[in-house]
Amino acid sequence: MLLVEKKDGIAVVTLNRPEAMNALSKALRSELYKAMVDIDRDPEVSVVVLTGAGTRAFTAGLDLKELGSDAKAMGAANAEGADENPVKAIELCTKPVIGAINGVAITGGFEVALACDVLIASENARFADTHARVGIMPGWGLSQKLSRLIGVYRAKELSLTGNFLDAKTAADWGLVNRVVSAEELMSTAMKLAADMATIPVETLSFYKRLIDDGFARSFEDGMALEHKRSSKHNRKVTPEAVEARRAAIQARGRGQ
Repeated sequence: MLLVEKKDGIAVVTLNRPEAMNALSKALRSELYKAMVDIDRDPEVSVVVLTGAGTRAFTAGLDLKELGSDAKAMGAANAEGADENPVKAIELCTKPVIGAINGVAITGGFEVALACDVLIASENARFADTHARVGIMPGWGLSQKLSRLIGVYRAKELSLTGNFLDAKTAADWGLVNRVVSAEELMSTAMKLAADMATIPVETLSFYKRLIDDGFARSFEDGMALEHKRSSKHNRKVTPEAVEARRAAIQARGRGQ
């Protein structure tokens, strides 16, 4: 139900329950947690690409059949442990996670998409927050993240209607980085991952955390955080190290 392929510093993680729209069953959430822990510890992996199997769904969120048959299953919507909360499982990874959104990302699936660092959407991608229509409230961050990403009015429109947001509008609203054809989705995501993987993984992880931690604070506090962390980090960088990378940067610039 979860496929992991590692190559050239990139781990491709695929939610593989296409017959169930890649719904996040308890077993799948557990496997995702184990995979993200393994990837985070693997020194050979610098970047993660997360996608869903098939073209219909990235993930439809929590498995509603499971929720309807197990009285204890609803607790997963507010689970704090990363072994049950897929958003936390993704966020615990210190390496960049690129979401390749191949189809619908619904409710909990929308929340999983928002846990990624970059989103590339297929033209088949659509997003919907149907928490209110199901009669539950989000517990993996959607009510707070969405308004910060697209604005409070647009977030209320989506969450209080349960309507779908198409890929083009998602890009226009700044929810995804770009939209490509279904055929180009994985190659585009992999090219972006390969670009990131040319940077030392320690640098990627440090910069990702700096952005995330600063974004969670006020602008003033974020600026202070940047100064504190960058000052400490940059004191360790030698002129020789800068010079060693300068030629590679120039060569890359000529190539682009």
